[in-house]
Amino acid sequence: MLGVRRRPKIETERMTLRLPAHGDWRAWSDLRAASATFLTPWEPVWAHDHLTRRAFTNRVYWAQRAETQGTALPLLLIRRTDQALLGAITLDNIRRGPAQTGTLGYWIGAAVARQGFMREAIKAVVHHAFTALDLSRVEAACLPENAPSRGVLEKCGFKYEGVAQSYLQINGRWRNHVLYANLRGDRRGKTDVG
Repeated sequence: MLGVRRRPKIETERMTLRLPAHGDWRAWSDLRAASATFLTPWEPVWAHDHLTRRAFTNRVYWAQRAETQGTALPLLLIRRTDQALLGAITLDNIRRGPAQTGTLGYWIGAAVARQGFMREAIKAVVHHAFTALDLSRVEAACLPENAPSRGVLEKCGFKYEGVAQSYLQINGRWRNHVLYANLRGDRRGKTDVG
C-alpha cells in the first residue's frame, strides 16, 4: 500500500522548521507587517498584495511544488513553546548533478531578532542539506552593510568568497552583495572578510 509522502520537518533545540500551510497566513502576514521597517532595507520591494491571503496561498502552493520537485526547501520557523511563527528560511535554487548546491535565504521577525533563532535554523538547514539532501555546498549572499546577517553566517561556518556586483534588487535598487559558502567537509581556514 502506498502511503502519503511525509513533508519534511526539521527539529532544532527550540523550534520546528516546516513547510508553510494555509493556516499560517494570519501569523505570517501579521509578523511581516509588524517587522516591515526592520525587513525592507534588506529585501526586494514587496508587491502591492504581498501580505494578502491570496499571495500567501500562492506561496504555500509554490513551497509544496518546489519541495516535491526538489528545487527548494522553504520552511517557517515555529517556536515549540508557544507555536509562534518567528521567521522563515529557504534553501532555494537547489542544483543537482555536478553542482550539488543550493542558496540560503532567510528573515526573522523584528521582535525576536538577535536571540539566536536564525543561527539555530541555519545550522539545522545546512546539516539537513549535507546529510538528507546530499548537497556539497550551501551558498548565501547579503548586503555588505548587513553586519547581523554576515555575523550569523560566519558563526554558522560560512566563509566569505567575494562580492557579486548588482546581484539583486533590494529596496528598489540593484545592489552588490557579499557572497558566502559553507562546504560539506570544509577544510578552509578562516577567510578574510572584505
